[in-house]
Amino acid sequence: MKPKKSKQKSRQRDLFRPELTKMIDPGHGLVKLARAVNWDRMDEVFGKTFSPDQGRPGISTRLMVSLHYLKYTHNLSDDDVVSAWVENPYWQYLSGMKYFEHELPIHPSSMTRWRKRVGEAGAEELLKETIEAGLRLKAVKAYQLKRVNIDTTVQEKNIRFPTDARSYDRARQRLVKAAKLRDIALRQNYNRLSKQMLAQQSRYAHAKQMKRARRCTKKLQTFLGRVIRDIERKCPNPDSELQSLLTIATRIRNQQQKDQNKIYSVHEPAVECISKGKAHKRYEFGCKVSVAATSRGGWFVGAKALHGNPYDGHTLKDAIKQVERIARRPEHVFVDMGYRGHGYTGAVDVHVDKRRRGRTAKSLWRWMKRRAAVEPGIGHLKREHRMDRNCLKGTLGDRINAILSAAGMNFHKLVLLAEDLLRQIFFGLQIYQRAWA
Repeated sequence: MKPKKSKQKSRQRDLFRPELTKMIDPGHGLVKLARAVNWDRMDEVFGKTFSPDQGRPGISTRLMVSLHYLKYTHNLSDDDVVSAWVENPYWQYLSGMKYFEHELPIHPSSMTRWRKRVGEAGAEELLKETIEAGLRLKAVKAYQLKRVNIDTTVQEKNIRFPTDARSYDRARQRLVKAAKLRDIALRQNYNRLSKQMLAQQSRYAHAKQMKRARRCTKKLQTFLGRVIRDIERKCPNPDSELQSLLTIATRIRNQQQKDQNKIYSVHEPAVECISKGKAHKRYEFGCKVSVAATSRGGWFVGAKALHGNPYDGHTLKDAIKQVERIARRPEHVFVDMGYRGHGYTGAVDVHVDKRRRGRTAKSLWRWMKRRAAVEPGIGHLKREHRMDRNCLKGTLGDRINAILSAAGMNFHKLVLLAEDLLRQIFFGLQIYQRAWA
């Protein structure tokens, strides 16, 4: 059934529980932001994903939206944001509570299921609402949405650095575990020998004794092949899950150094190896993300995860379409030289950066140099808003995490600006009173 409505508007009072309005500062940024967000629209948008008359009532939409905003604003896990919610009255007020609660509002796993339910489109609605709330608070100016900077970065997955030896050992471990769950008696599982061989390979590699290290890696590959063949003999008709695991393990065993579309993680086979030419980090394992931010203000109006490691110029069309869905159609888009030859022929003027000014007008040249302002914004997304190490599963998790990271950064800026606007009004009134005194 559709989610339950918030109880904040109830007029009936409870004599034995403290009201949140008597505990919090009405000038706090979260309090002002709670009044600026259009919660009725959120109920309407996300209520469509629930059945109208089947099952038990869903969890409050306002609660789930608030928890996701707070999760990505403060860089917390699902468990941590639910635990901190119990201790913070401002978070409870944002979530639509009338009284201070002393128990966990939901189980953390409910957030995972809610993200899968709303999908990428629901995450875009959360990002869109941060822009709309900013316009209502006058923190975001309408003219700021006319010029947008677009760039790409890499969203790394939360996996170990892949080596051949580790991949062989991890694939063997997963196969042995799957066989045990299905009561498949293996001739030998190689748990003890593989552990010793992996440790020995690491020691040889650390000592630069590469021939001995390669010999250990070859033995780990042999152990994996024996387990694969043993399972295939004793289970000729495996279920879909075991068949998928066997396919991944076989690809890991057979892939060579210079092969394309390699598998770098058993539990995340869609991870890609991307090289962006960084001196401190040559290879990154995850997916490419296209981000769009306003040239003035740095408000994020788009974030799209892209799989297959596409050329930057080929991602421009989809990035502009996402900006139109979330905010509005920009008049000018500024990109770096990696977008040369993009081939975009839409209604938006695309300006590719260049090293020298040449015949570029002075006013346009200033905006082109302003394109670099998106770089520190990407740094904040990674360091403070959970884009650095994506823990959500699969390609859907990549797309959702990228969008919610941008929403969390916008939400963080809105909280700070809401407090600053109130402080400016307060000091303005003080100056006005002193002038008339």
